[in-house]
Amino acid sequence: MKKKIEIQSFLDFKFVSNPTFSPDGKKVAYVVQQACLEENTYKGDLYLLDVDTKTSIQLTSHGDAKGYTWTPQGTLLFAAKRTKEDSENEGTVYYEINPQGGEAARAFALPVQATRLEIVDEDTYILAATQNNGEPLKDRAYEIIEESPFWFNGRGFTQGLRGRLYIYHRGSGELTPITEPFFDAGSFEVKDRQVLYRGAQWEKGLKYEYPGIYLYDLDSGSTECLAEPNQLRGYVFDFWTEGKIMVATKEGGNPGMDYDDFYVMDIKTKKLTKLADYDHSIGSGSVGSDARLGGGRGKKRQGDYWFFVTTVNDGSYLRSINMEDGTISDTLTPDGSLDSFDVNSEHMVTCGLYGNKLAELYLDGEQVTHFNDWFEQEYEVITPEFHSYTGSDGVEIHGWAMKPAGYEEAKKANPDQTFPCILHIHGGPRTVFGSVFHHEMQMWANAGFYVIFCNPRGSDGRGGEFADICNKYGTVDYTNIMEFTDEMLKKYPDIDPKRLGETGGSYGGFMTNWIIGHTDRFAAACSQRSIANWTVFEHTSDIGYSFTKNHQGARTRENMEQLWEHSPLKYADKCTTPTLFIHSDQDYRCWMAEGLSMFTALKMHGCESRLVLFHGENHELSRSGRPKNRIRRMEEIVNWMQQHLMQ
Repeated sequence: MKKKIEIQSFLDFKFVSNPTFSPDGKKVAYVVQQACLEENTYKGDLYLLDVDTKTSIQLTSHGDAKGYTWTPQGTLLFAAKRTKEDSENEGTVYYEINPQGGEAARAFALPVQATRLEIVDEDTYILAATQNNGEPLKDRAYEIIEESPFWFNGRGFTQGLRGRLYIYHRGSGELTPITEPFFDAGSFEVKDRQVLYRGAQWEKGLKYEYPGIYLYDLDSGSTECLAEPNQLRGYVFDFWTEGKIMVATKEGGNPGMDYDDFYVMDIKTKKLTKLADYDHSIGSGSVGSDARLGGGRGKKRQGDYWFFVTTVNDGSYLRSINMEDGTISDTLTPDGSLDSFDVNSEHMVTCGLYGNKLAELYLDGEQVTHFNDWFEQEYEVITPEFHSYTGSDGVEIHGWAMKPAGYEEAKKANPDQTFPCILHIHGGPRTVFGSVFHHEMQMWANAGFYVIFCNPRGSDGRGGEFADICNKYGTVDYTNIMEFTDEMLKKYPDIDPKRLGETGGSYGGFMTNWIIGHTDRFAAACSQRSIANWTVFEHTSDIGYSFTKNHQGARTRENMEQLWEHSPLKYADKCTTPTLFIHSDQDYRCWMAEGLSMFTALKMHGCESRLVLFHGENHELSRSGRPKNRIRRMEEIVNWMQQHLMQ
């Protein structure tokens, strides 16, 4: 008999991520992380896959290698602090390890806090770092705020902080800045001794909406502006064919709702020419899961093609675009969630979640790592059952249902038995749920609940028209979700309609707040990292100044009535559903004022409620929060649901 999936089961997961080929193409480096409850953190180490034998070896064992860069010599550089001297260095220390064997050795130390390192040649590196133009951060007892946004989720207060690009010469140790201290440099690409990057100055203490595009030449030391700040929306760009770059952008439309198309810019003339229309995401996937950790490549040029991760329908896939004629391939990977990849002239390696498996590596479509195979063999993993229906608005909605563990045995013992059910609403809203492994939902099913979830209007993967819910939050999406719940009650008559619970985080938290103010059909709710009041969100969220306008169609002083109309706080006095609120005090995406205000409103109107505020956590608590806090969060949710749905 298989084991039940429990809250602490995620402590045994091996989180595989970030595969890249060695310069000679014979090896693939990747990262494996695992939660460490004793130290309340995650340990990460480097592994190496032999392409010919398809076998792996572990390269490091200190648990401090969560990212790396291949050198032209075929060694691996990674940032770590292993000695007292390293710990006293306020910059970044790099270690180097030879895949042929031996311990990692201290390679060099930088006086800046590097966030990314790319290699031009054996001696020349390009690196991105955080530049602090304000007062020292260490032991500061106060904050000075003269800029907006004034914080960023996962980074904290950002007064005077900028991204800065540097050239580092390893032989001499010389570090030369490419950008100015107050210029905010973002993502960059390196090719043929040129650096293509995005960035902009802040104007009068207010951050730009979209960065400009710049080209730096290492030989001449000159910088050319290819597109001024706020000229082109979008953030995906890359070197293209000779004398040209690719920019994913959109002319006109709503930047928060419409997807970008492929354009090519002539570097000399700065003229943009559309290469291909595209009505999906470019460069990243969006399938929700709490069973992944770590990053990796989402786009790459190889030969005459540019490969990219994209979300289509309910999964994330790899596609390519022909760099000459703009022909876009069909999906190149199977149904599931492609999280990162690498390609060379002979092979393709991918990292993703497929079916009920945790993330593993796949070489040319064949699974070549098996860190988590044991889990599906030992534990009661429930397979989500796919459903689609046409809503009252004429739009097809996709969703899934998971039966409780031991369902067949329970029904044999008592054919009349009914079960409680949890409706789960994803974040975003421009993300999707799929059929991939989701620990929390598996745990609920193993605890005796039906679990249902869907992709309503506003979700990713179905094109711009489907995703466009600007000034429609709480309307068409709410209808889709309620009708989906009705459909599941019809298809699964042993779900007890009087024992329905619902939960969600971020956009799912907004929708939870909205639902409890518009219906009493749920016996319990859990609102996580939510939004309650758009006028507050606009002025406190790290993305509020643009997200509110793009998603609600107005700013506070343009149409406060419109924002209030779509704010769940307006309807909180109608709530009778016992509601648990989960929030984090360093969540600067959905500031804790949102959860606190809804909690207070419910208390003022006599509705049962509870709020759990996690210290030191941010918007990513459910996915990468400290292990002990992730456990407590899940305990709070399942206890709340059991208390109100299992009686």
